[in-house]
Amino acid sequence: MGVFTTVTELLRASTRNPTRGEEPARQSEGAYWCHDCDERVLDLDAAGEGSPQCPVCGDEMSFERSAASTGCAC
Repeated sequence: MGVFTTVTELLRASTRNPTRGEEPARQSEGAYWCHDCDERVLDLDAAGEGSPQCPVCGDEMSFERSAASTGCAC
């Protein structure tokens, strides 16, 4: 009986989700880049709407999608 109980408890524990009921974390869809300065700002770190300004030169940064989001970096 001890082995059966252990296997049952193991299977029951494997179906429990520790994050159940919590809101899932946002995932990045890409980053803003300043190609002149080689500066990068993750989309999750960019505040406000629209493209942020480069922290080095002040020019508007361009958004580029992550290769993981669509399978290509286009």
